[in-house]
Amino acid sequence: MNNDIVIIGQQPWDTEIGSNCKNIALELSKTNRVLYINSPLDRITLIKNKKDPKIQKRINVINQKEEGLIKIKNNLWNYYPDCIVESINWINSTSIFRLLNKRNNKKLSKSIKKAIEKLQFKNIILFNDNEMFKAFYLKDYLQPDLSVYYSRDYMVGVNYWKKHGEILEPELIAKSDFCFANSEYLAAYCRKYNSKSFNVGQGCDIESFKNVSAELPEVLKNIKSKIIGYVGALSTSRLNIEIIQHIANQYPDYNVVLVGPEDDSFMDSELHNIKNVIFIGQREVDELPSFINAFDICINPQTVNAITRGNYPRKIDEYLALGKPVIATRTETMEVFKDFVYLADTKEDYVKLIEKAFNEHNSELELGRKEFAFSHTWENSVKAMTVEIDKLISKK
Repeated sequence: MNNDIVIIGQQPWDTEIGSNCKNIALELSKTNRVLYINSPLDRITLIKNKKDPKIQKRINVINQKEEGLIKIKNNLWNYYPDCIVESINWINSTSIFRLLNKRNNKKLSKSIKKAIEKLQFKNIILFNDNEMFKAFYLKDYLQPDLSVYYSRDYMVGVNYWKKHGEILEPELIAKSDFCFANSEYLAAYCRKYNSKSFNVGQGCDIESFKNVSAELPEVLKNIKSKIIGYVGALSTSRLNIEIIQHIANQYPDYNVVLVGPEDDSFMDSELHNIKNVIFIGQREVDELPSFINAFDICINPQTVNAITRGNYPRKIDEYLALGKPVIATRTETMEVFKDFVYLADTKEDYVKLIEKAFNEHNSELELGRKEFAFSHTWENSVKAMTVEIDKLISKK
């Protein structure tokens, strides 16, 4: 490949969490020119978070006080759209939503065209990371040579996206030239609407997990007992509080360490009253390998629902990349990991498998986990995409 690629998704470049879309952009930029579009500022976000420095940056770009096109590295640029779109998801009528959404898309595409022209991009490939609303009409307005829809989560399992997404996402998948997914479950979902849908697997940011310092993070230095740990957003839409509580109660001599931001249900949960449960809060992405390295056992106590069934948890590869024993809830996608991860169906299974993991752990198992995780590279995932794209380009 040697193309001009425009990428848009739900996560801006200045996101504080790990992002498939950013990793894909970085990998694609090795052999292509890539323009990464931040999601445009919407009216409600502006009203609610006006003092946030990130929102101030966007306001300054819109008011032409700051440059919106920023070079990240060779062949990679990040763009802050110089427009505000209206917050319209509260509208119940899908026909009215379509009309206003088309207007939002028109404003966004007009802004994107400025960056495309400035960079002199030609014959673009449009890559859409699960942005089924704000990018729904971009294929129509930007007229790319090829359009790609990337499915990394079953978004319509979330109420916000479900409201209009159950109708719009299948249409967007159908009109895209390709659909790529990070699990077979999501690829099968896309295949219902577009035969050119492929499972390209999941990448892991391997470099962050090589040569991780053995020094404990400062907040863990006073912990003397073994640690059962989790890293990631603490959200009840994905995690089962009851499982975590059961583990903590059954292993009172161990500490259950949870690293990540909490939703309201986690904040109000009984977990905060259990002495051996430690909430660390949100940490910078580059700090996470050190926390995982400090864990004796890693867990992913997912609740099984429409969102998690096909979800590929990046954290599993991150756990395994450090050779850690992992216990996770069994889902269709987690079957991929069955030879390297202990899969649990119940909270009682978690307790039994944690004990088993402690007893079985050895250097051979640790090495096998690392080798498996390191095979899930962004290079391999993006290569699977580019093979299919190159085929279609050569036909054209």
